Amino acid sequence: MIISASRRTDIPAFFSDWFLKRIEENYAYVRNPMSFHQVSKINLSPDVVDCIVFWSKNPAPMLPKLEKLENYMYYFQYTLNAYDQDTEQNLPSLADRIDTFRKLSKIIGRQRMIWRYDPVILNERYTIEWHAEKYAAIAGALSSCTDKCIISFIDLYPVNSQRMKDKAIRELLTEEKRSLASRFSSAARANGISINTCAEEIDLSDFDIGHSHCIDDKLISRLLGCPIEAGKDKGQRPACGCAASIDLGLYNTCQNGCIYCYANHNDNLRFRNFQAYDIHSPLLCSRLTDLDKITERKVKSLKESQLCLPL
Repeated sequence: MIISASRRTDIPAFFSDWFLKRIEENYAYVRNPMSFHQVSKINLSPDVVDCIVFWSKNPAPMLPKLEKLENYMYYFQYTLNAYDQDTEQNLPSLADRIDTFRKLSKIIGRQRMIWRYDPVILNERYTIEWHAEKYAAIAGALSSCTDKCIISFIDLYPVNSQRMKDKAIRELLTEEKRSLASRFSSAARANGISINTCAEEIDLSDFDIGHSHCIDDKLISRLLGCPIEAGKDKGQRPACGCAASIDLGLYNTCQNGCIYCYANHNDNLRFRNFQAYDIHSPLLCSRLTDLDKITERKVKSLKESQLCLPL
């Protein structure tokens, strides 16, 4: 089993103590995002968790706690953009986040650090030239800290379209995507970094840019030292190449304040959920009620061989 922590919220930034308490107790409860009162109990024993994929824009709070994960394989999808607080409202400075990236890479190794530069947005302030300059600067700062960058271009959803319109942000044209791809590819190549796209249908192979598997069964196999048998995640968009995983997050809880976010639908609910955060609750930012129905999820290791290298 692969654990995703999390596409729905920034667990490393805000809820690492809760997550590590779940690791300590070897289980967590997760609400079905489509049916609130359906709750799954997830076994988090090292015997069945093959890998944890962390998604974060600020994993600094986890750095002093990583020894608690010594029995688990994990890697980070670390988003580093250069937007100002008009777009990403509650993040530390870019310099601080780059410093965290470097520190984390030194601890766990560059193979387990995936740099995300996404989503790419365009308006009068954030132009193609702006992105090209900022991307090259970040790539240079991370040249010894990662092997791989994942990019994506903004998608407008009902939950974020009004916020995008308020900032005059629109979806990119094909020629704009290709222009950026060319510039990004040159900067990445100069710093020994490969690039892939996340859930993008556009073919950018002319620029040595492939399609990503953010939850990457091949990478996990290499990290574990043995093959795993993981099917495609059918719950994601058709263009998504991710392997199947179980996500422990809860929508409307992330406090990063990114205007393009698809995971926060309602600010009042976001603040209310955050106030309900309790590291001792098996549910993230939620408590069980009499209406909840708990079902134990059947999970197992995906390893095809027991001849894996020790962690």
